Amino acid sequence: MRLEGKKVISLVHNDFEDLELWYPILRLQEEGAVVHLAGEKAKEKYIGKYGVPAISDFAYGEVSAEDYDAILVPGGWAPDKIRRFPEVLSLLQQMNADEKPIGQICHAGWVLVSAKIIDGKKVTSTPGIKDDMENAGAIWYDEPVVTDGHLVSSRRPPDLPDYLRDFINVLEKK
Repeated sequence: MRLEGKKVISLVHNDFEDLELWYPILRLQEEGAVVHLAGEKAKEKYIGKYGVPAISDFAYGEVSAEDYDAILVPGGWAPDKIRRFPEVLSLLQQMNADEKPIGQICHAGWVLVSAKIIDGKKVTSTPGIKDDMENAGAIWYDEPVVTDGHLVSSRRPPDLPDYLRDFINVLEKK
């Protein structure tokens, strides 16, 4: 178990991409990490794009960067909601300043754009938000996974194995 003792927070809101939320959580748990979900409200049920539910452990404002080793932002349409919460943006900014692993896939790049933490970073995302990423100063690649230091980004569900391989490797070294 490569990630024994590691704690990861994953963000959630309605209309998350089901695989992009659950696959990373399950892979990290398989490696021994503890993964918590943070949503707009604690103990709230959120429904994915394809109907899979997820119940938050904490509200965004209850989560502190110092309590976690890494953060995950799933894709789907949820990122457009998640990025509207100042406490989420502050959390990402602190995780970034501490150089803790930040994982983002698909439309999750929107949250990092709103947190203003991708200027000069090498990233990928769904091609649909390529312009948003570049306009925020990122250097965008059309690759299954792009790792730039502590930032690990990916495009879409078929890329999940590559994404989690790299994310786990980065988290293991922290």
